[in-house]
Amino acid sequence: MGNDMLGGLADIAGDVFAKHGPAAAAVARTYSPGDFSVHFFLQLGVILLACRVVGWFGRKFLAQPQVVGEMIAGVFLGPSLLGLFFPDLQGAIFPKETRNVLYTGAQLGVGLYMFLVGTTLQLNHFQSKARSAVGVSMAGIAAPFFIAFLITPLLLNVPGLFAAGISPTNATLFMGACIALTAFPMLARIINERGLANTSLGTLSLTAGAFDDACSWCVLAIVLATFGAGPGVAVLAIGGAVVYAAFITLFGRRLLAPLGRIVERDGEMSLTVLGITLALFCFSAFLMDAIGIHAIFGGFILGAVMPRGLFAAELKKKVEPVAVILLLPMFFTYSGLNTRMDMVNSGSLILVALGILVASVVAKGGACYLAARLAGEDNRTALGIGALMNSRGLMELIIINIGLQKGIIGPALFSMLVLMAIVTTMMASPLFEFVYGRKARESGELGALGANAAA
Repeated sequence: MGNDMLGGLADIAGDVFAKHGPAAAAVARTYSPGDFSVHFFLQLGVILLACRVVGWFGRKFLAQPQVVGEMIAGVFLGPSLLGLFFPDLQGAIFPKETRNVLYTGAQLGVGLYMFLVGTTLQLNHFQSKARSAVGVSMAGIAAPFFIAFLITPLLLNVPGLFAAGISPTNATLFMGACIALTAFPMLARIINERGLANTSLGTLSLTAGAFDDACSWCVLAIVLATFGAGPGVAVLAIGGAVVYAAFITLFGRRLLAPLGRIVERDGEMSLTVLGITLALFCFSAFLMDAIGIHAIFGGFILGAVMPRGLFAAELKKKVEPVAVILLLPMFFTYSGLNTRMDMVNSGSLILVALGILVASVVAKGGACYLAARLAGEDNRTALGIGALMNSRGLMELIIINIGLQKGIIGPALFSMLVLMAIVTTMMASPLFEFVYGRKARESGELGALGANAAA
C-alpha cells in the first residue's frame, strides 16, 4: 500500500511538471523560469516537512537537537534513501536541472546562519580561558593533522576519493581540516543546553573549539586559494581575505557603531536598519566569493564585528527564524542530494569509511582528553571535554560541500565524511552525559537537565 501511495505521488508530480515544462529527462536549457518555480516550491515544502518530522523524531526518541534531525533528513531525501527505494519520485521532486536554484537558496541560508553565529561570539569566553584552552586546542589540531598525514597517502591510492591531480599536500591539509574541526555553533548550543555556560569545563571547551575552528577555516582558505589555480589567483584570494579581515577587525566596529546607536535610541530595529544590515552582509559575502574564498567567510567576519546588545538581539529575532527554519534546511538537503552512500559499495570502501570515522574520533577526542589531563583537569572533566570537542555538525558539512563544489574531493569521500559528521555529532551529547553530565548532576555540580536539552 505504501508503495502504491508513493507511486501515485510520483505520477501526480510527473503530471504537474508535464504541464509546466518538459519531462525530467529533458536537458536543462529547455526549462523556463516558471518550471524552476514549480519545482522550487514543491522542493521547499518537502524539505521543510521532512526536516520538521525527522527533527521531532530525533528530539523525542533520540535526545538529539533539531539540527541533527535536519542533517539526517537531508540524507534521507537524497539518493541514499528516497532515491534508492523510490527513484522515480525522488527524480521527479529533485531533477538535476533544478538543483542550481536549490544551491543558491542553500548558500543564502548557510551564509546568513554563519553571519548570525558571528554576532553571537563572546570574546570574554576566549579571554578568560585562553591560556588553559591553548593546550587543548593545539592538541585538537596537531593530532588530527598528524592522522591526516598518515592516512591521506592511503586514500589517494583509492580511485575517485580525491580529484585527479590533486597534490598530496592539499589533500592532507583538506583531510586535516575536516578531522580537526569542532562545530563551534553546535558546541555552543550543547553547552547551553547542558547547563555548562558558566562552568570551567564549558568555557574551556568553547574557547578551544573556537581556536580549532579558526585554524581549520584558515587551512581551508589556503587549500581553496591554491587548488587548481595559478599563483596570481592564490595571492588574490589569500591576500584579499587577509586585507579584508584586517580592515574589518580594525575599523568594522567603529564604522558599524552608528547602526547600534540607532537601534538603542529607537528601542527596536527598523526595516531600514535591517535592510542596510542585510545589504552589508550580501556585499561581504560577494567579496569573499569574488576573490575565490567562499561567501560564508564574508558573512562570519562581518557578523563578528556587528554591534552587540539590542542590535544583535533584534537582528537575531528578525532574521534567525527565516534563516534557520526556511533557508538552512535547503543546505542540508543539497548536501543530502550529493551524498551517495551506495557508492560505498564494497568491503574495501566500507573499511575506508569506518577507518576515517574511528581515526577522526580517536584523533580529536583522544588528543583533547590527554591535553586536558596534562593541563591538570581530573579524569571525568577531561573525558567530558573530549566528548564535546568531537562534535562536528554543520561546520563539517560546510567544509566538505565546499570541497565537493571546488572539485577537491569526489562523491564517495564526500559521502564518507557526511557519515562521519553525522555520527560524531550524534555521539557528542549522549557521550558527554555518560562520562560527565550524569554524575555531575547527581552530585549537584550541575543543575537538572532542562526540558530544552533536546530541542
